[in-house]
Amino acid sequence: MGQDSKFSFKELFSFIFSKTFLKHLGLIILFIAVVITAILWWLDIYTNHGQKLVLPDYSNVKVDKATKDAKERKFVIIVDDSTHIVGKPGGIIIAQNPKPGAKVKENRKIYVTVTKYNPDKIKINDLPLLYGRNFEAKKRELAILKINSKIKGYKYDIGSPNYILEVFYNGKSIISKKGKSNNVEIEKGGTLEFILSRKSGGSTNLPQLKCKTLEQALFLLESRNLNIGLIRKNGDIVSDTEPGFITKQIPAAIDNIPMGTTVDLYISTDVPKGCN
Repeated sequence: MGQDSKFSFKELFSFIFSKTFLKHLGLIILFIAVVITAILWWLDIYTNHGQKLVLPDYSNVKVDKATKDAKERKFVIIVDDSTHIVGKPGGIIIAQNPKPGAKVKENRKIYVTVTKYNPDKIKINDLPLLYGRNFEAKKRELAILKINSKIKGYKYDIGSPNYILEVFYNGKSIISKKGKSNNVEIEKGGTLEFILSRKSGGSTNLPQLKCKTLEQALFLLESRNLNIGLIRKNGDIVSDTEPGFITKQIPAAIDNIPMGTTVDLYISTDVPKGCN
């Protein structure tokens, strides 16, 4: 009996450590592992199926970066619209639908609006009328169109001051009294430069005033934007209402003199010699 038991234990140990037994044991363990893995995987799918996820905020994020992140979270980014924003680089998300923080299911499509890489352009014919218009008023209108305005300089003009005489874009004249350049497009965020009118700074001619009455001389000087200086009669300073004839002027008659120059006059009650 003892010998039979001893023999049986030997056979049992031999069988346990035999290749056949170990092979079958390994297959059994592998089978159990596969079954457990499958059950856990199924439970995970079953548990997460229909679960809602919180949507991130993709504002001010590059669209390619947001697309990659959304893919990892099982969302889909779709560019729905694009717009140009002055000073902002292209490809940046500025709006999304659904809104950030919304609870959505997996594979939900997220529609986004991104900034354009190239700025919008406005045709010159779509600009407000500029030539001969008040600068400040047109500056406000152009600002609505996202176009900047800069004063390039001034020119004398007989009309009101600060009115537009010429418009430049990228260093080239595009609007003047001769008309406007066709097929010019202004970028939003770009700058137009303006030449404006002003009363001073021009030049005119100073006529010969000798022999003319004081009233005539004053009219000629004022019409040329020249200032009236001192008026002397017999060495005394008098007013511009004093009657008389011009005997001398300082400065003398000249073809080209800056506007605003002051002219002194000398008058006499009698008509000067040599005058008709």
